[in-house]
Amino acid sequence: MQPFNPWAWRDPAALAGGYDQTEPGERPDREPHDGPDAPGPGTPLDLTGYRVEATDGRIGAIDEASEEAGARWLVVDTGPWIFGRKVLLPVGTVARVDHGDRVVHVDRSREQVKDSPAFDPEDGARPDYRDQVGDYYAQSYRRG
Repeated sequence: MQPFNPWAWRDPAALAGGYDQTEPGERPDREPHDGPDAPGPGTPLDLTGYRVEATDGRIGAIDEASEEAGARWLVVDTGPWIFGRKVLLPVGTVARVDHGDRVVHVDRSREQVKDSPAFDPEDGARPDYRDQVGDYYAQSYRRG
């Protein structure tokens, strides 16, 4: 088993369009999306606006996403849940994506997300801030 990398998609197939993701291993009743507007293989999808669900409930909605080489993340607007705070979620925390319902499921609890390092848009580009966030989620991954 490879070590947890918070900045790498664990299931890139979930972002490739096609079948909507339900439970792992299940196949939905819908046909794959293969019309003229379907994304091709490797086409990045815009997840902005998707709802984000933790293991124990809703977190918020994706405000923006980054596809920077080596540092992929989602900025999630938590709305009133934690006083309008935005959080940075490395894509390694994403367990699956349901494109049909426009939901991103992460494998962390609401409390783990709430306790994450504070997000400031000015900090997002700083490598030391990304290291701090990555270390936090890597540690929460080890603790379960």
